[in-house]
Amino acid sequence: MRVTQPGLIRLNGPARAIALDVLRVNSLQTGAYVSHFRGRGMEFDESRPYQPGDDPRSIDWRVTARSTTAYTKLFREERERPVLVMVDLRSNMHFATQGCFKSVNAARAAALLAWAAHHRGDRLGGLVFGDTVHRELKPRLGRQAALRFVHQLVEHPDWETTVAAGDEVPAKDALTTATAALRRVARPGSLIVILSDFVGLTRTAQSYLSSIARHNEMLAVYLNDPLERELPPPGRYRLVTGDQELAIDTWSEAARRDYVRAYRDRLDAFGAFCVRYGIHLLPLGTDEDPVAALQTALGRRTH
Repeated sequence: MRVTQPGLIRLNGPARAIALDVLRVNSLQTGAYVSHFRGRGMEFDESRPYQPGDDPRSIDWRVTARSTTAYTKLFREERERPVLVMVDLRSNMHFATQGCFKSVNAARAAALLAWAAHHRGDRLGGLVFGDTVHRELKPRLGRQAALRFVHQLVEHPDWETTVAAGDEVPAKDALTTATAALRRVARPGSLIVILSDFVGLTRTAQSYLSSIARHNEMLAVYLNDPLERELPPPGRYRLVTGDQELAIDTWSEAARRDYVRAYRDRLDAFGAFCVRYGIHLLPLGTDEDPVAALQTALGRRTH
């Protein structure tokens, strides 16, 4: 239900295996694709035979013209790339039926990315927002930048904030405000990671994200719980949060089918939005290990 500073600092070790410097991100969404990072400062390194998934814009036409095989240019990435990590701590994120709260897994994944950026030598910044408080951290270098980010994650006041069930207006406003702030602070060539369940994602927020994605590499980590993906077996269940209680009846087979379809439609719609604007999508369940998920999506360091 909560994260602690020692717990997030201990993720420093596992984060060494997460490769933020690889040239490809393997998307785990439906219709997975592989694409190159773009928008960063690059220095030409060498050419090699073209492989499926390479950016056609990187084809080395001079070498290709002298050969029977297409060649693509490889670039050496510029160091000290800005990495911005945006973490959603709204009240709708403080929920789970298995594993840990969505907010907890989001915070753990964010800490892993912060430490991975530190190990790579990137400048780390971020935005941590909830229903009531929005905090921005300007990109900085070094271990202190990662520790500052971890501290803000743990001490954010919205871990204690609750909003009445069904009150979606604050959720929409908070997410739209956060994406507006992200568009303002993001600089071209940055790596942007957003960790949220994207509840209340308005058209305005989508326009902000699409604008950011045009000039930056973006990864959307889509937090979810097994109960959101599918109702439990037929029966009557009791859900409790604070002093509120809710009973759900899952005997109806048609209702269970409609529930699954509604979730998949929402995920497919968000996935289509991500594909349209070149945003990499990584679903992350409350019952999943963020270390394994990020290593699968971003690759594993080999040195």
